[in-house]
Amino acid sequence: MSNFETVSVDEVPADALVLDVREDYEFEEGHVPNAVHIPLGDLPLRVDELDPDVDTYVICRTGGRSAQAAAWLVGQGYTAFNIAGGSGAWLDAGKPLESENGQEPTVR
Repeated sequence: MSNFETVSVDEVPADALVLDVREDYEFEEGHVPNAVHIPLGDLPLRVDELDPDVDTYVICRTGGRSAQAAAWLVGQGYTAFNIAGGSGAWLDAGKPLESENGQEPTVR
């Protein structure tokens, strides 16, 4: 695994590219507005959807899958940061979330 930096939700720039690597049902229930959604298992096949010249902030539910994704992305030449605590920390910090299912956004 390659080295990557872990940042808190407060360190994520407002205009950051956020990559959500959770499964479809998790993303639909609640995610960072404008996040790019590529489930972790699909990342090797869909990595070309990301710009290697843009810093990528990776998020999942608690930080485990995003750490794997960030390490893999760095190994591929991308600049990637793991968001500590994931979507749960994002929600706890009062950061905005939106859902795709028309219901109040949740994290699970």
